Amino acid sequence: MAPRTGCVFLVGAGCGSSDLITRRGWQLLQTCDTVVYDDLIAADLPAAAPPKAERIYVGKRCGRHSALQKRISALLVEKARQGRRVVRLKGGDPFVFGRGGEEILALQEAGIPYEEVPGICSAIAIPAAAGIPVTHRGQSQSFHVITGHTADSADGLPDSMDTLARLPGTLVFLMGLHNLPKIVSRLTAAGKTPTTPAAVVSGGNAPFPAAVRGTLDNIVQKTQKAGVQAPAIIVVGAVAAMDLSPTIFRPLRGVRVGVTGTPAFSQKLSALLREQGAAAVSMGSAVCEALPLSFLLSSLADGSCHWIVLTSANGVHFFWEQMKLQNLDIRQLSFCKFAVIGAATGTALRQYGISADLCPAEYSSRALAQALCDTVKPEEDIFLFRSADGAAILPQMLRDHSLVCREFPLYRLVSQSGEPSFSVPLQYLTFASASGVQFFLNTHQKIPLHTTCVCIGDSTGAALRQFGVSAFLTAEKATAESMVQAICKDRAQKQPR
Repeated sequence: MAPRTGCVFLVGAGCGSSDLITRRGWQLLQTCDTVVYDDLIAADLPAAAPPKAERIYVGKRCGRHSALQKRISALLVEKARQGRRVVRLKGGDPFVFGRGGEEILALQEAGIPYEEVPGICSAIAIPAAAGIPVTHRGQSQSFHVITGHTADSADGLPDSMDTLARLPGTLVFLMGLHNLPKIVSRLTAAGKTPTTPAAVVSGGNAPFPAAVRGTLDNIVQKTQKAGVQAPAIIVVGAVAAMDLSPTIFRPLRGVRVGVTGTPAFSQKLSALLREQGAAAVSMGSAVCEALPLSFLLSSLADGSCHWIVLTSANGVHFFWEQMKLQNLDIRQLSFCKFAVIGAATGTALRQYGISADLCPAEYSSRALAQALCDTVKPEEDIFLFRSADGAAILPQMLRDHSLVCREFPLYRLVSQSGEPSFSVPLQYLTFASASGVQFFLNTHQKIPLHTTCVCIGDSTGAALRQFGVSAFLTAEKATAESMVQAICKDRAQKQPR
């Protein structure tokens, strides 16, 4: 029987944080088999695909020949013919200088089912984020989106530049930073007055955000002085002098924070960071892989009091998966007591109808160990279920207090495919566990330059010290909310008064 043909969705990712993608695009991303993605999309979007989804990075196309585009189109056809549901993720909108049309023509020729899902176009979104509306009553009743770089003319600009210069409204040039002097020269030569307002904006997911305002007679010099780097958008017209920038205070506006950890925690932390104005940059996700458990959980149902210790929400879920696999009814564990490391783990446990008997006031391995040492009776034993990469301090402290502790790994962290980017400057890099530190540094060998690490607790900090990192922030509580608070506090202290 012939293999089932898959399909391809060309999805516009919008401009900026991942929550600017359309609801339709997000749903498709969460149900795809393969995601093929570009530069200039929110770095945490590929991680939103299912854990087992294939992630293929095809970005960094600047300076390469169009043959690469043919290879990308061929890749989409190949994956669809393998029966895969493919999301082709593009920054902005696929049909606005995104070469989405070329990819669809290739899919049409190959007979592959496809659909285009619009995204917020950079020609509108990037100026808007800088407070520049492309239209405004009494200022501009139209706008024109123009390529700032083409191979079809002598000077790299469209032949229609003279006509464009005489049009009313706003001119928006994409991919034109290198040709900015030529654009200004062509426009003024065609009749645009030198005092016409102009702006150059690099934003969204560009690595070096900047916004420069001026007029045609000084915008080149101002842009060069500001050191604006590509990609950038050029806006020409009366609206370029306007500033409708948002005034809602967000303490981390303009700050880039690298996020590590499992997809569930990373998504929660990223949402909290975005609420404070930060750009959350995924530095590669680790997914939890279940490990076989040789221990019979039914041995805990012998009528004796045993302590079951769970140190993460992931551990709770994997423990209950083992309960189901071994056909064990929770009522059989009625004599057991449960201890958790913090509120988040306790919340996960309550989802299964169990309230923790012990949760330390301080959410750390050391605090949990001390609480157990103060609570567990000598005749009671402890069963520790957690990650294979868990910190050694917890079982060691228990044994130092002559308590019987048996440790069972339920899962381990494994790399989730995708390409984390070190090309963008980061002000902060977050770690949610000691195993996360080990996983990250074993993979990447270094902390990005000029980046402050943020730890969720003391065990995470201890893991950083083992790798030679001595200066970092530590959250007051082992929660995503507390990590964000630590970053906000540090950022406020660094701001000039």
